[in-house]
Amino acid sequence: MTNHLRDAFFALHDRLPRQSPGSDATTRRLLALAGPQPVRPRVLDLGCGPGRASLLLAAEAGAEVTAVDLHQPFLDELREAAEARGLGDRIRTVRADMGDLTGPAFADGSFDLVWAEGSAYCIGFDTALRDWQRLLAPGGSMVVTECVWTTGSPSAGARAFWEQHVSLRTVAANAAAAVAAGCHLLGVLVQPGSDWDEYYVPLAERAAAADPSAPGMEAALAATREELAARRAYGTEYGYAGYVLRPSDPRWRTRPEAPADREAVHGVVSAAFPTRAEAALVDALRGDPDAWLPGLSYVAEAPDGSVAAHALLTRCRVGDAPALALAPVATAPGHQRAGAGRAVVRAALDAARLLGESLVLVLGHPGYYPAFGFVPASRFGIRPGFDVPDEAMMALVLDASVPVPAGTIRYPAAFGV
Repeated sequence: MTNHLRDAFFALHDRLPRQSPGSDATTRRLLALAGPQPVRPRVLDLGCGPGRASLLLAAEAGAEVTAVDLHQPFLDELREAAEARGLGDRIRTVRADMGDLTGPAFADGSFDLVWAEGSAYCIGFDTALRDWQRLLAPGGSMVVTECVWTTGSPSAGARAFWEQHVSLRTVAANAAAAVAAGCHLLGVLVQPGSDWDEYYVPLAERAAAADPSAPGMEAALAATREELAARRAYGTEYGYAGYVLRPSDPRWRTRPEAPADREAVHGVVSAAFPTRAEAALVDALRGDPDAWLPGLSYVAEAPDGSVAAHALLTRCRVGDAPALALAPVATAPGHQRAGAGRAVVRAALDAARLLGESLVLVLGHPGYYPAFGFVPASRFGIRPGFDVPDEAMMALVLDASVPVPAGTIRYPAAFGV
């Protein structure tokens, strides 16, 4: 890109409210998916542009934000807005390359939340996930939005447009890439079409008013009009998705159960509970082809390779709609309260998400499972067929694009309920 063309693009985008599809509502939803934050979370907003996300995170999450961009006018605009809103002490702007974050400002473990709305494509989604994890403090999370195919068979016209710019993947393919990069998926949000309007409507108005005789502007306008036309023609085939991620616990290797693990799993489950009923339940579920789902019985390995924890997901139903039951979850006594149980539950939930499952139910401790995103199932009109405290029957929506069924939970026969 020539200097004139680059300057023309920046002129087209100068003082626009957003530099990619998004909205304050989406930022809030992504923040909620990231889970509870420290009282004054340290946030790194990469490719911040004019800083809409930075301003919201500072104002509503009480965050101390380090906002990074290569274009100084964007940073100047953010600084002005922060001062005008009384947030000048909460937002620090840094001109830097998100692909080369060096120096004391970007030391390992410096941030509770790494945020990148519409900017990771500059260095590549996979590269961003690989390189940015080191910046997170223990328990920290990362929010990255990326343009994705929303259909499994994009048209030739849509492919032709995007192949000029970047190689898009599906929502599920990016989720799989995140897991392969060592991340746990806290949530995935396909952004609404209105998020594109917040970006494209002001951009179209700016393009209509631009002077095509300015250096580089004619080419910049042609590219912008092509982008707007592609959205009008193919907008149902692609969109933006937000991925809310947390690095997996490196202390525990997680994997699907292998046939050789059955005895060890039986031993872990037996030792974790007062009776052998839960271990017998696992064995009974293995023998039920309508309940057992290959690849959704997961183990966490201790450093010596032994099975330290186990989590099982089997098929249940809400009314006639398919769902998953998380039960039992067991950690060997010698590894309890060390993160093995959390690691294996997260791995099992990731596997379910990648298999296209949309809903998980658990009857468990209300002080433990909300950390994974579970909420009372009654919020969705889902109830068990037996009496339990409302707060103990919980649900986790893995795919918000699938309607959540309401009704009574139907467990496999092995549960005896």
